[in-house]
Amino acid sequence: MEKCYAYLVQCSDGTLYPGWTLDLDRRLQEHNEPNSKTKYTRTRQPVKLVYFEEFETRAKAAQREDQIKDLSRKDKILLIQKKHPEFTP
Repeated sequence: MEKCYAYLVQCSDGTLYPGWTLDLDRRLQEHNEPNSKTKYTRTRQPVKLVYFEEFETRAKAAQREDQIKDLSRKDKILLIQKKHPEFTP
């Protein structure tokens, strides 16, 4: 069974960037590479993983990413704080 993840990273400027991946460690490393293909995070490094959810299919992870993208910043912060009450933006 393939594990897939929807996630949020916090960028150095405080913004929250959602995505989905099959490998969280690899993806976080990619977001922090100097020549990252991720245009948004390339100019906002370093980024750190602040939230993730696990799914059984790519489709479900991508669907959740879309749902997270549609959340307001306030709601993204509340989502993170449900799992990590110590999180402060």
